[in-house]
Amino acid sequence: MHTDLLAPDPTFLPEELDRDPRAELSAGTDPSEVARRHPAASLVWAVLAEGAADPVTSYAFARTGYHRGLDALRRAGWRGSGPVPISHVPNQGFLRAVLALAEAAEAIGEVDEHTRCVDLLRMCGTGVDEVAALRG
Repeated sequence: MHTDLLAPDPTFLPEELDRDPRAELSAGTDPSEVARRHPAASLVWAVLAEGAADPVTSYAFARTGYHRGLDALRRAGWRGSGPVPISHVPNQGFLRAVLALAEAAEAIGEVDEHTRCVDLLRMCGTGVDEVAALRG
């Protein structure tokens, strides 16, 4: 229950944004194929970023997932701050994309972006370890 009247309400991404891509990935469908069918799903871009062979490719995939997630969050009422609960499964793809972007940014020497992404996870109400635990 949301009890802080001065803090923004938590944002919950819609189930339908995540349901089919998650099911297809769980069934073993190639993430590239899932991305072609569901390009708005942050989850698939996060999975592609996490599995990329090099940090530049990972960065590109993660940035796509991050931006698709921001678009979805804004449509869901998010105004740039406030909780994005990790316990809500459809939010997890966005949070994984943010973590993948933080890791890829660090790997290519983008220290400021790495810091911004880690801070964003914290502002959303989670952290690196909690999001990393969602992987595979």
